[in-house]
Amino acid sequence: MKGFKQRMVVFLAIAVGGMIGVIKGEEAKQKWVFRMKSKYENRRLMAERKLIARKGGVLLDDIELAAYHNN
Repeated sequence: MKGFKQRMVVFLAIAVGGMIGVIKGEEAKQKWVFRMKSKYENRRLMAERKLIARKGGVLLDDIELAAYHNN
């Protein structure tokens, strides 16, 4: 279900972005699609962090996560 929801959000962003591209141009479309994807991704990451905090996990910042995944 989560995968379907994510695909729908991406599909809608691209579809609406196509309409914006027709009206305002390709550059405006790219900016809008990037903004929507970033906003959705940010909301997903914040929800994931809240879930970890509720379970008693340790929240790591971006630098710590990068160092952890590189080793």
